[in-house]
Amino acid sequence: MRIKNWVNKRKSGVSGKLWKMMKCICSGEQLGTDEIIPSSESLATRDYSASGYSSRAAETETKVDTSNIEEAESSLRESGFLNYEEARALLGRLEYQKGNVEAALRVFEGIDIAAVTPKMKISIARRCELPRRHSQSDAAPPMSMPAVSLLFEAIFLKAKSLQALGRFKEAAQSCKVILDTVESALPEGLPENFAADCKLQETLSKSVELLPELWKLAWDPQEAILSYRQTLLYHWNLDVETTTKIEKEFAIFLLYSGSDAAPPNLRSQMEGSFVPRNNIEEAVLLLLILLRKFVLGRIGWDPSILDHLCFALSIAGELKTLAHQVEELPPGILERKERYCILTLCYHGEGEDMVALDLLRNLLNNRENHDCIFELLLASKICGENPDCLEEGI
Repeated sequence: MRIKNWVNKRKSGVSGKLWKMMKCICSGEQLGTDEIIPSSESLATRDYSASGYSSRAAETETKVDTSNIEEAESSLRESGFLNYEEARALLGRLEYQKGNVEAALRVFEGIDIAAVTPKMKISIARRCELPRRHSQSDAAPPMSMPAVSLLFEAIFLKAKSLQALGRFKEAAQSCKVILDTVESALPEGLPENFAADCKLQETLSKSVELLPELWKLAWDPQEAILSYRQTLLYHWNLDVETTTKIEKEFAIFLLYSGSDAAPPNLRSQMEGSFVPRNNIEEAVLLLLILLRKFVLGRIGWDPSILDHLCFALSIAGELKTLAHQVEELPPGILERKERYCILTLCYHGEGEDMVALDLLRNLLNNRENHDCIFELLLASKICGENPDCLEEGI
């Protein structure tokens, strides 16, 4: 009974049309012909009840997200009504929040994505047009931004519902609609002021993170790689933490997935700029970007970044590059012993044995360093390969 009590308390603060809609949702009753919101909203409610998910389920002890009311009010203020798709988006979200994934999916599947996508593209494009003098002949966008935000969230929650049911490929295809729609509407990327609608930006950020994971769950590594690139090459207004997480996950996937990726097809690039030719080069590029972010103080230290970089550069035969990166790290990041050991292995691998031996001498001459068996054996090996240092090696 908590939902009905809550709705009764909210009744005075909600517009008449919205109150009737919420009453219909919570009670399962049909609105009268003269009271119907100019839409097919009652159809969504009827489908919802006919599927076996009636008001009794809504009477359970479930916490309702008040953003349902707020977004509906916003859409009503801008357009004067909630259409069929928006009503289903609200109903589906309510079911998803209650944990009724299958019920939510049934409601979401009633939204004609193919029909609303062109309208969403036009609305997004016009929302981000440069300010200009609008004449009376200019047509209004087919959808308000709150409506676009609501439908994007519905598509995202549909993908999450499909994921929960183990239908990963369908989930990925659903999630991809969001990214493709925005990218098609704004080929140059999201403008900075696009984040004025925080809910819309939040949905886009979550979709960008989710899509590669869905393709991996669907065992489609090539699509996963393409979605990672789409995420990183397009300007999504992501925060530093999200971008860093995606870059690291992509680098790890490139290194250890066992799938060979074709070189990225960059739409625009500066003449002479570096374009990775294979998985290793692309992973190294991503890890170097992450390392650079740390040096500039944009992110905190993550030791696994250096671990993956050591592996990638080692199998690529770029040990001197690895040594250079380690030498550029700020003091205190690596312990002295670890730092000297990595540098020694790098220079020894590059054939610069005397440089490697000097590093080991500096390390072993410090009495504070204990348990240096590996370093002693490595020094002995290097000395044994150099006639001038045989006695020292013994």
